[in-house]
Amino acid sequence: MPPAALPPAAGALPPAQGVLQDRNYRAFIASRVFSSLGFQSITVALAWMLYDRTGNAYMLGFLGLAQFLPMAALTFVVGAAADRFDRRRIGLACQGLEAVTVALLGVLFWQGALSPPLILSAAALLGAAVAFERPTMAALLPGIVGPAMLQRAVATSTSFMQTALIIGPSLGGLLYGFGAGTVFAASTLLFCGAAASIALIRRAGPAPKRARMSFGTIFAGVAFIRSRPEVLGTISLDLFAVLLGGATALLPVFAADILRAGPIGLGMLRAAPAVGALLMSLWLARHPIERGAGRRMFLAVGVFGLATIVFSLSRSVPLSVLALFVVGASDTISVVVRSSLVQLLTPDDMRGRVNAVNSLFIGTSNQLGEFESGMVAGAFGPVAAGLIGGMGTIAVVLMWMRLFPQLARVERLDGK
Repeated sequence: MPPAALPPAAGALPPAQGVLQDRNYRAFIASRVFSSLGFQSITVALAWMLYDRTGNAYMLGFLGLAQFLPMAALTFVVGAAADRFDRRRIGLACQGLEAVTVALLGVLFWQGALSPPLILSAAALLGAAVAFERPTMAALLPGIVGPAMLQRAVATSTSFMQTALIIGPSLGGLLYGFGAGTVFAASTLLFCGAAASIALIRRAGPAPKRARMSFGTIFAGVAFIRSRPEVLGTISLDLFAVLLGGATALLPVFAADILRAGPIGLGMLRAAPAVGALLMSLWLARHPIERGAGRRMFLAVGVFGLATIVFSLSRSVPLSVLALFVVGASDTISVVVRSSLVQLLTPDDMRGRVNAVNSLFIGTSNQLGEFESGMVAGAFGPVAAGLIGGMGTIAVVLMWMRLFPQLARVERLDGK
């Protein structure tokens, strides 16, 4: 194995600060954060507005479905497009479409013509734009920073996105308190800011190869993933771990019936994973993993499962908050290693298609994980659901270590 990286020379910039010195990377981060804040703010507002107008909780499920189905339907087209056309232009077009969609929603609201069917239709259109935007932006990153700085760039990007995930829903709720029109205006401006930021990116890797789109090229990402055990193992490990370990979807039940914590306790429980994820991403941005990346990913997912078990058995609010903090921190290690590995092991002309499949796996695991937790909780109770999920996650880790030994042997995340 190659020797460990030498420590930075005296006077060198800290890792996170070093990657942030790149103007293209700063523009990339700004685009991702503005887009995330805009999407989360408008999603919170649409959910509240939809429920307020219908009084039907099932409509909230349809809202989530309206956003998810375009991603599932467009995955393979998205990936092929991201590998054939300029990724910056795709991102710019998506964020422009999001800005126009939200602005039109604001006009319809002002005219009193915003009905539930129009809200669901707009959610589907936003979902389609996000389906193109997320894997395209993920494929864009390696061309901006290069392989040597990729892990730090992923960790730094994760810290900013975690901050946006914490702020976004609260921002949407706060703005809605001043009137729904305020949310539409603010989200439109945020999407415009995202588009303006991506327009500032001047370096994004080599020009894409304009191969003719066909059935073979569209599904080439799946064939590539199947041919690379490290990539297949990394993506599928996250799919099954999140699918089984989704006890956080049951937080309202634990807060009300198990911990007797009330709404304040629920707020603490919801914040704990995000805080753990944010702090861990900041740590990894300054102290990147230099050895044993594959083994550490397996260990992190195992800790994720163990922390889920502790949370499920806990009857103490502080212990439950600590367990969820560990859930968020360990999941971030897995996210950084997985994202870096997928990007490093995938040729640039395949990154769009591979990231599209990866995005589908992530979205599917989140959605189906919540569904699985709810069904098991309904049949056996929330504690049993958490225990089954945590133990299932640990079982998946042990199984994947045997099925994908190449993944456990991966050492570095810097392309060397």
